[in-house]
Amino acid sequence: MLATITFIELKSPLKFFALSKNALYIIKQLKTTNCVKYKSTGVWTKHYTMTLWEREEDMKNFARSGAHLQAMKISASIAKEIKTHTYSTDKLPSWSEAKQILNNVKGIQY
Repeated sequence: MLATITFIELKSPLKFFALSKNALYIIKQLKTTNCVKYKSTGVWTKHYTMTLWEREEDMKNFARSGAHLQAMKISASIAKEIKTHTYSTDKLPSWSEAKQILNNVKGIQY
């Protein structure tokens, strides 16, 4: 299985409204996929998500279509930085483990 951990730091707290709007559509899309597990957390301008997938093809199809694709297209307008990491595992990590993993990932800064 594959886990994907994502971090987004918003440009300002006001960008939370755009993030939330997109997140609703993304979660709706995610519910129609073969995603095994999903978790999210966030406060103020820092937000995290984790997904667990059995197949890489399912993960890529989700990421490259629908609401998720649209959100990626506008990410530069709401995000200061985005980090993502995908790796093989049987379960999602704890939030502290996920954040530690992302500390070692070079992000995209806008």
